[in-house]
Amino acid sequence: MSHYLIALALIFLANLIPAFAPPTWTILVFFTLRYDLTAPYLVLLGVVGATSGRFILAYSFRALREWLPKGYVANMESLGIYLQGRTRRSAGLFALFFLSPFSSAQLFEGAGIIKSIRIKPLLIAFAAGRLISYSIYISGAHVLQASSLGCLMTREMTSPRAIAIQAILVIGLIALGNIKWRGIKPPVISY
Repeated sequence: MSHYLIALALIFLANLIPAFAPPTWTILVFFTLRYDLTAPYLVLLGVVGATSGRFILAYSFRALREWLPKGYVANMESLGIYLQGRTRRSAGLFALFFLSPFSSAQLFEGAGIIKSIRIKPLLIAFAAGRLISYSIYISGAHVLQASSLGCLMTREMTSPRAIAIQAILVIGLIALGNIKWRGIKPPVISY
């Protein structure tokens, strides 16, 4: 039982970190191989821990809005209005939270900054997507050998590619708030 609680705590903490945290799937794979925990319970704990961590991360950024530059916050609000302007864009936003192969930290940080975006539906999409992806990772974990796990986790956290992706996502979040979204008109698509 204590290994489940430790896994839950680590996953929760990793999902509170704004950038450069270990991916949740590496923690799940580690606990699956190291302690041979029951997969369905571990998947559910992973989803609960990750979703709870992202919930607090998003609302923390919502609280930090007061200390961000007013122009940045105004641009992010305009982006929120733009994204919610049409059903397709809103559906695309939910799909992004459901399917995103990249770190979701910056997605939740951006959603937190944009008060007009409701975070709870995004959390539901995130949890549903993670339920599927974590199940796949844990099912495939037994294919890996325990001796290669440490190398895998280290590579996923310290590889130049992983660091570059995190840096690009942070820069992208900053860039989104520096675009004046209010004046941008969506393209007209005719069929």
